[in-house]
Amino acid sequence: MPSSNSPSSFVIVANRLPVDRVPGPGGEEIWRRSPGGLVAALEPVMQAVDGAWVGWAGQPGMELAPFSEDGIRLLPVPLSAQEVQEYYEGFANDTIWPLYHDVISPPQFHREWWEAYVRVNRRFAERAAVAAAEGGTVWVHDYQLQLVPAMLRELRPDLTIGYFHHIPFPAHGLYAQLPWRNQVLEGLLGADVVGFQRAQDATNFLAAVKRRLRLEVKGSSVTVTHGGPRTVTARAFPISIDTTPYVELAARPDVRARAAEIREGLGNPRRILLGVDRLDYTKGIGHRIKAFGELLDQGRLRVEDVTLVQVASPSRERVDAYAQLRDEIELSVARINGDHDTVEHTAIRYLHQGYPREEMVALYLAADVMLVTALRDGMNLVAKEYVATRGDQRGVLVLSEFTGAADELRQAVLVNPHDIEGLKDAIMQAVEMPAREQSRRMRSLRRRVLDNDVNAWSRTFLAALEQARNDR
Repeated sequence: MPSSNSPSSFVIVANRLPVDRVPGPGGEEIWRRSPGGLVAALEPVMQAVDGAWVGWAGQPGMELAPFSEDGIRLLPVPLSAQEVQEYYEGFANDTIWPLYHDVISPPQFHREWWEAYVRVNRRFAERAAVAAAEGGTVWVHDYQLQLVPAMLRELRPDLTIGYFHHIPFPAHGLYAQLPWRNQVLEGLLGADVVGFQRAQDATNFLAAVKRRLRLEVKGSSVTVTHGGPRTVTARAFPISIDTTPYVELAARPDVRARAAEIREGLGNPRRILLGVDRLDYTKGIGHRIKAFGELLDQGRLRVEDVTLVQVASPSRERVDAYAQLRDEIELSVARINGDHDTVEHTAIRYLHQGYPREEMVALYLAADVMLVTALRDGMNLVAKEYVATRGDQRGVLVLSEFTGAADELRQAVLVNPHDIEGLKDAIMQAVEMPAREQSRRMRSLRRRVLDNDVNAWSRTFLAALEQARNDR
């Protein structure tokens, strides 16, 4: 294998490396591969071409030399504690995240955050420029690194550059609030292919480019004049999951036994409703809890018959909006449980923690109804995970129409989570759905998810990049 400093023909640039630093069996720290689907999808490609991955190691102030793990060269980008606060927690997650998610929470605009964002993006671009072989391909990921494509093109015009945007891209009326709106558009247009989750996101981006930068847009193509004329393609490439581990775990006897144990531990209710989210204001957790509480208040559901399990994994706890959200959710849960719990039955089992994949699959198998009520979501892979595990063709997916997944999973019960009455009716429809209708819907959903997995997504995007290279 080439050394960790050798140039690579294929380079991934993402905010995080695909490994986490964890305690080893002997107490020493070791690297363990992250569980994300992106890593699983790209690992075979990277190993086949001696690929490299540029990213932050996850701890501030950590200076690491390049190293290899599982056949992938890892090129760490150091971030100081102040840069984590300003670039990541600040600009990425308190400016871009709320703005791009329809201003559900008000974005904060601070010049020093923007300056840190520019500085860190340049560091990532410089690292990628050194990592990539002559004429190589670089694939940049997500909203933390929107300036990298243009910076990288300036440093290395020989490269083929792709960018994939994992979160929504807002309509122009919202996007125009960003003080650095033109700079971000110009940053993204450094790529040859700009990918989005939904067709509407690509349309929003192209409209912003046309209106703000006055560039020629035809269909999904933009003609960029800066640095010589070239064409940028911007279109939807809906991401998916690595379905194999979910299908395999769902068939394992020990996981199925654990699912039965979960049901028993909840008092064997007639129906279990499940929500699985990061604790984030975009996920609509409060809306589903409110709807469920009202159904109990009105006697349409009884706590002896139906339990809601809400997994809310900790997220960005140092950002004020997230700390406030946690307080609001926990107060709502406590009120509903106080009003409706019996000695034997709990209305809402609230779990503010993350779980390993085996436990999540057991929860999916135990759940009769999966509630995905995001107010805005680029895709929402939890919906696809639930569908992938349901080899029994049972279960009902209640899915917000404001998720990317709603474009594909049309046989779900689609809802507007802002409409609490409509959401209550959708929950009742799911709870009361006959087995035959569940089976018909789930067969269609599973076919869609299994046929369009994360490997199909990566192949499609990389084929578009190869086409861009050939069209030069």
